[in-house]
Amino acid sequence: MPETPAVKFRSDMTVELIKATASDADVVWAARVSTKGESSLADVTADAERSRGLINYLMRDRHGTPFEHNSLTYFVSAPIFVFREFMRHRMASYNEESGRYRELEPVFYVPGPDRRLVQHGKPGAYEFVAGTEEQHRVVVAETQRSCEQAYAAYQTMLAAGVAREVARGVLPVATYSSMYVTLNARSLMNFLSLRTQRDDSHFPSFPQREIEMVAERMEQEWAALMPLTHAAFEANGRVAP
Repeated sequence: MPETPAVKFRSDMTVELIKATASDADVVWAARVSTKGESSLADVTADAERSRGLINYLMRDRHGTPFEHNSLTYFVSAPIFVFREFMRHRMASYNEESGRYRELEPVFYVPGPDRRLVQHGKPGAYEFVAGTEEQHRVVVAETQRSCEQAYAAYQTMLAAGVAREVARGVLPVATYSSMYVTLNARSLMNFLSLRTQRDDSHFPSFPQREIEMVAERMEQEWAALMPLTHAAFEANGRVAP
């Protein structure tokens, strides 16, 4: 049996803003073209309060298209099960590393000590509460055991000459993958409205914690680029326009 590389376990997510063309001014000129035509580009230097009022109006009355004239590209490293939830949002461009073309690294997700483990209630009316120390011990031990065994089987098949695309079938969804995701602010707000939990949201959402960890990091980067837009998003109940 071949020597298996050392297996690593993580409880965090990687989110990096790779590039962006996104500012509050993008919203302003896109909105004002309706009344100013080509001169709207010269109007982006208007005072902040006028821009704040316009952006808030657009957000409140859900005039959404001016929020689409921008772009943000993130690099995300997270467990495969997070990406499967991510790609249910058909409003972004994705490119993910391929287990057909490269040997996947032995890096796996294990819930951290603050991860709530126990579900109370039924779908549509449930909450998660903290587990006991024993439950957490079981989760960590069994996750580690299963992932180590799975990766050893993966390595055995590769060593026998089996194609990567076949051998990867034994790996769990806790395996870390990486991808680039590109989207605009309107799509990002839609994603955030569904994948973050806030008490002041008009339409409460109850996301799985692991994808929320990614969403929180994405929001932090975006808020720094478009502070007026982000403030209007929060002030209007975190509803995508």
